[in-house]
This record gives sequence, structure tokens and C-alpha cells, in this order.
Amino acid sequence: MPLSEHEQRLFEQIERSLAEDPKFASAVRASDPRFHARRRLLVAAGVIIAGLALVIYGTVSKTPLLGVAGFVVMLGAAGFAVLSHRRSQSPDLHVVGGTASRRTRGRRMSLLDRIEERWRQRPEGHR
Repeated sequence: MPLSEHEQRLFEQIERSLAEDPKFASAVRASDPRFHARRRLLVAAGVIIAGLALVIYGTVSKTPLLGVAGFVVMLGAAGFAVLSHRRSQSPDLHVVGGTASRRTRGRRMSLLDRIEERWRQRPEGHR
């Protein structure tokens, strides 16, 4: 339903007042999932660099256990970065007054989720 001219003017006035409020802007930025995902990616990049340094130091000092530990740290940080990137690409959406199915959120469903979804959508005669 389109807004009336009066409602549009009120809406624009509210938008301007919210945009000018620095406290509100910081609160919105703090709750933005992309902001958190970017920060997690930067932390993961730092941990990957630290893991690489451990691998190099373990190789130079001829301590294979230290090199392996560095590799494991790098692998874990890379996995964390990939997971964080996937979460930022498909944020959770909440439906007011109901629940959103996992399919509507754009996420890839696991095997159990697909089986559960099929169970819920089966015909009435088979219950």
C-alpha cells in the first residue's frame, strides 16, 4: 500500500533525524552483521599470519612440532574466515509474528533439515 504525501514527509523527516544522530548510527553499525564479519575476517587474517610465522620459525629452528602447530593454527583460522564469510553472505532473517524456514533464509540446508522439511510437508493421509 503506497504512503500518502503526509506519511512520506513524516517518514523522510524521521530518516533525516535518525541519520543525524551519531549515537543511533553507532548502535546500528554495532548490530550490523557485515561489520562483525569484517572484523572476524581481519582477526582470522592476523591469526593466519601468526600461524605462518610459526611454520617458518619451526622450519628454521628444526622443530617439526612447532611447524605442525603453526599449520594447524593456519588451518583453523582459514576455516573460521570461510565460516565468517558465509555467515555474512546469508544473514539470518527473522519474521515478525512467525518463524522463517531455513530455505527462505537463503542458507543451504543440511540433510537432516531437508528430511525434517519433507516430513512437515508430507500429505495429510500419511500421518
